[in-house]
Amino acid sequence: MLLTISAAASPAMPTASDLGFLLHKHPDRAQSTEVFGGTAHVLWPQADEQRATAALLLDVDTAALQRSRGRGSTPEGFALADHVNDRPYAASSLLAVALGKVFRTALAGRCDARPELPGAALPLEVHVPSLVSRGGAALVRRLFEPLGWEVDAAAQPLDPHVPAWGDSRVVDTRLRGTLRLADALSQLYVLLPVLDDAKHYWVSADEVDKLVRAGGDWLPTHPDRDLVMTRYLRHQRSLVRDAVARLDDVEGLPLDTGDGAADKPTATATATGAGRPAPLAVLRREAVLAVLREAGAASVVDLGCGEGGLVRELLRDPRFTRVVGADVSARELDRAARRIGTDRLPDTVAARLELLQTSATYRDERLAGVDAVTLVEVVEHLDPPRLPALERSVFLHARPRTVVVTTPNAEHNVRYPGLAAGAFRHPDHRFEWTRAELAAWAEQVAERHGYAVDLRPVGDDDAEVGPPTQMAVFTRIEEAA
Repeated sequence: MLLTISAAASPAMPTASDLGFLLHKHPDRAQSTEVFGGTAHVLWPQADEQRATAALLLDVDTAALQRSRGRGSTPEGFALADHVNDRPYAASSLLAVALGKVFRTALAGRCDARPELPGAALPLEVHVPSLVSRGGAALVRRLFEPLGWEVDAAAQPLDPHVPAWGDSRVVDTRLRGTLRLADALSQLYVLLPVLDDAKHYWVSADEVDKLVRAGGDWLPTHPDRDLVMTRYLRHQRSLVRDAVARLDDVEGLPLDTGDGAADKPTATATATGAGRPAPLAVLRREAVLAVLREAGAASVVDLGCGEGGLVRELLRDPRFTRVVGADVSARELDRAARRIGTDRLPDTVAARLELLQTSATYRDERLAGVDAVTLVEVVEHLDPPRLPALERSVFLHARPRTVVVTTPNAEHNVRYPGLAAGAFRHPDHRFEWTRAELAAWAEQVAERHGYAVDLRPVGDDDAEVGPPTQMAVFTRIEEAA
């Protein structure tokens, strides 16, 4: 299996051979690494000031693969599949795993020697001479073009001496574009096995972590997001639902599990550059950020921060001088730290960040005195008898100037055909409020604790059933005055 990555000299990287710094591989020598299924070699066919090319060559040990799978477990479904197939030659999940191991630091966007390079968009060219695509060259173009690549893909004949046999599923693929190297590698890492629609190892819940980590920045707005998730997770619907919830919080929506995009209503209205409506999670973060800026908040606690999507956006704006991500789950905080990249934040940004393990329903003095507390899609995960405890911990003890609460609008659920009548958008939801129910709760809380409350829609405000998400903005009375 072969994959090459080339970079031309540019203002961001005047010397093309500096690609070696980004890949953490020296252009003057070949390097070899043992990986699952064989040995990965990194070679440099060219490395000068004008252009540099790094080649990843995976030498597959087919006998070792056969032994590791065990008897009768071959995915091809016939007895000789371990010996008669294209696996040792055509790029698939084997190459993706090798890429992830060999270029791990580059994939994470780190370069200690040249810290300015990982964030720079570079003129790149990726060539995969033999790429398995169950969908042909058209699917290669369909998956890579929305990500900013110019795609040159040509299906290889099944046998060049017998044209009547037609094309094989192997595609000679060349991608050209100006992207960050980390983005290019993450897209290849995810999409190589997606195109093949197969993996050489058992897919478990850990694969959702990998997908969110590698695709979290570009997958939510990809026009074929559902197809990518379904194939990457080997058509396991429970894992796909988990990935949907973690990528964009639109839980329970019907997914296309075939090779085409499903026609279904959307919960959002803002179009993205790829032509797909912006995920509801993006609109929700934008709405919360707008409220916090409007309130002039400098210190913010995101209570129930999960994987830190809002925390990351807060850190990007220097007006937020103290950003606290708080969650009851240590595992979620670990995921947040990885997603935010706490190990590679500049010192000035890291000094503004705190990640705390705490509960939304218990008094915590560390949260007192902040300007704002956000509860983004949190309250519906609590049993209703626990809501008074949350009310006391936030509005009585922490008592910030501003509190922002977002929660699903139960009335909007009828717009999701895949959601059964009376069902919730996520299996962990304990309830979902109508607009009237949220208004009643918010007004009572505001009256008890000296706040004014403003109810706002988030997403497409349907004339009949309202928006998919509803938001309550609480402002302490003395601040409102």
